[in-house]
Amino acid sequence: MKLREIVQESDTKAGRAFDSFILFLIISSIIALTFETLPDLSPAVKRAFYIFEVVTVILFTIEYVLRIATSSRKRNYIFSFYGLIDLVAILPFYLSVGFDLRAARVLRLFRIFRILKIARYNRALARFGKAMSYAKEEAMIFLFATVILLYLSAVGIYYFEGETQPEHFGSIVHSFWWSLATLTTVGYGDVYPVTVGGKLFTFFILMCGLCIVAVPAGIVAAHLSKVVEDEERQEE
Repeated sequence: MKLREIVQESDTKAGRAFDSFILFLIISSIIALTFETLPDLSPAVKRAFYIFEVVTVILFTIEYVLRIATSSRKRNYIFSFYGLIDLVAILPFYLSVGFDLRAARVLRLFRIFRILKIARYNRALARFGKAMSYAKEEAMIFLFATVILLYLSAVGIYYFEGETQPEHFGSIVHSFWWSLATLTTVGYGDVYPVTVGGKLFTFFILMCGLCIVAVPAGIVAAHLSKVVEDEERQEE
């Protein structure tokens, strides 16, 4: 059997075994990352976690090299979403080698990107990724509209509440925190309007916030349905 069929294909027994092994490594490394943050670990346990990390990174590196070597379009893979995720999953380890580890600890945060590698081996997540790619134009337009609404809500609440609560709404810049919390319907409650006009304006912004939550979900759901229909059509 060709190496390319094992690494790149998922419809063969060897390909599924390879994918399952990599998926096991991803989940194991995420679990290890979680437990190695526990306080008061013994030096032996810390060393065991480090050895496991080294072995995992070596295996991920081999996988990354194999995917490049067996790819028909190497450049496309390297700069693709999954190619970049595969690189980010291993790069922090190599960047920290030779540096003061205290300064390089921030690089360890990027280890959480390994969880994104799971999407490669999960059909449902792959469908969701396709739906997101189909919806990117609508998402960009909606994001632009959201930014505009965010600014307008900050301006509005500034004019309603600026004089009454200068400590919270003394400028449009100060009003952005309330605007963000209200428009996303989080509503922390640390900053809120006290005037009648401010309360009515807040009600309007809350209604807009509900739309901000609902509209993207509807767009993605529609494209997700299209992806499923396309897959069913191909299988038939």
